[in-house]
Amino acid sequence: KQWYQRRVREAVDVLKSKVDIYIPAKAANAGGVATSALEMAQNSARLFWTAEEVDEKLKGIMNNIFATAYSTAQEFDRPWDLQFGANAAGFLKVYKAYKAMGYLKF
Repeated sequence: KQWYQRRVREAVDVLKSKVDIYIPAKAANAGGVATSALEMAQNSARLFWTAEEVDEKLKGIMNNIFATAYSTAQEFDRPWDLQFGANAAGFLKVYKAYKAMGYLKF
């Protein structure tokens, strides 16, 4: 498993060096996940949204994901490292939730 993780990191580093903006997989994949969530919300509420309405909602979700990853990367002095920003933002969200529930004392 370690060799695989090392090779993936190396591949990501090569890719990052060749593109202007590297979008982490979890952010890129979020579009499909968000679309499924919108579909489930629409179905459970027995609503009908036009394709344009779904697209507008999806754009809002994806813009929020980008803004969160970007601003978190900036906070940690890692400008445009969206992979780091997405990972750190996810970690911080879970950390704050655990702290709010009293599971963490620090």
